[in-house]
Formats: sequence, structure tokens, C-alpha cells
Amino acid sequence: MPQDADFTTFVSLVDVSEPNVQNIQELASVWGQVRQELDDIGAEVRDSYAVLGEVDFIVIFEAEDMDTAFKSDVVLERHGLRVQTMEVTPTEHFAALVEDP
Repeated sequence: MPQDADFTTFVSLVDVSEPNVQNIQELASVWGQVRQELDDIGAEVRDSYAVLGEVDFIVIFEAEDMDTAFKSDVVLERHGLRVQTMEVTPTEHFAALVEDP
């Protein structure tokens, strides 16, 4: 899926909380499958990071609409992950939105 102005960027905070996914090596081995499932529903993963902190991973993806973002959560949750997804916008775009007219 090519990057397109019609696509929105989302960030998912992912927590590995399910007992059946406590083995991080297992999660690493299925990550390719997860990415493929996201691609199949029209979500393109731009980046993913392991995190030291309150969440275990951050997944940055683009989707055409909110429905696809919801489906992305379902894909991740199906693999035993707890997910919180947020729409994000580049800081430069945000700055332009809040400038005084």
C-alpha cells in the first residue's frame, strides 16, 4: 500500500498481558504473521518498536479509515495482545492547525 494523503497514521500501544504470550520469543516468531494479517485488512505497518516502560511495544501504521484501525486492534488482540490505538498527526500539521488566523 503506497503512502497516500488519504491515509491516516495511527499508533498502537501494545501490552503483552495474556499468559499464552508471556514468552516473548513466541511473539517474535509470529510477528511476520501479524504484519501480514494487518496488510491483508489494508493497514500498513510503518514501524514497530520494543519499549522499556509501561507498554511492551509501539506499532505505527497507516490506514485508510477508522474501520481499518478498529480491525487492526482486533488482529492484534486475536494474538493475545492488549492494545490502545490512537490517531496521530505530524507536529508540523498540528502547528498549522493551531496558528492564529
